Amino acid sequence: MTKHKIYTMSFASVYPHYVKKAEKKGRTKSEVDEIILWLTGYDQEKLEAQLEKQTDFETFFEEAPELNPSRAMIKGVICGVRVEEIEEPLMQEIRYMDKLVDELAKGKAMEKILRN
Repeated sequence: MTKHKIYTMSFASVYPHYVKKAEKKGRTKSEVDEIILWLTGYDQEKLEAQLEKQTDFETFFEEAPELNPSRAMIKGVICGVRVEEIEEPLMQEIRYMDKLVDELAKGKAMEKILRN
């Protein structure tokens, strides 16, 4: 079975799009980072290292220190698909991140985005 194209894409190539989407709606890069750190367990230094290494999405999630158990609370539609119904684990992780950035861009409060 062929890997989905996004799995082999560099996380660093998509990251600026996350930031741009958020900033266009008055949010900040640091809020995008906070979401990514919450989801993956990376700290800021390790996130920067992953960006610098041009790590692909598959490796980015494989090396994540601790995926947040509360991510299972992320519900809703992204790219026309309900994130909670995605069966492929890696694709689900990627779509969780997309959904969180989308919520940020839509003006949702950080404590709600981070499922507090």
